[in-house]
Amino acid sequence: MAEETRRLLRRHLGEGGQGDDGTVLVDVPYPDAAVVTAVLDVAAECFCERGGSVEETRQAALEALLQLAGFDEESQLNRG
Repeated sequence: MAEETRRLLRRHLGEGGQGDDGTVLVDVPYPDAAVVTAVLDVAAECFCERGGSVEETRQAALEALLQLAGFDEESQLNRG
């Protein structure tokens, strides 16, 4: 799940921007957005993530997934 999330986000990275606080914004269009949303909802359940809103819960799950994916130095997604 972590690798697929990174792949989809990397695919659309150039289409987003950067927030005032340095947060990277990625606009993922449909149908990829539906996949990312479903993955984040499942990940939130797996990691028992909770937030004040659905979006905060998904953001916490995304951070956990990306942290997991970042540990794999052999990942093809880590290459340019």
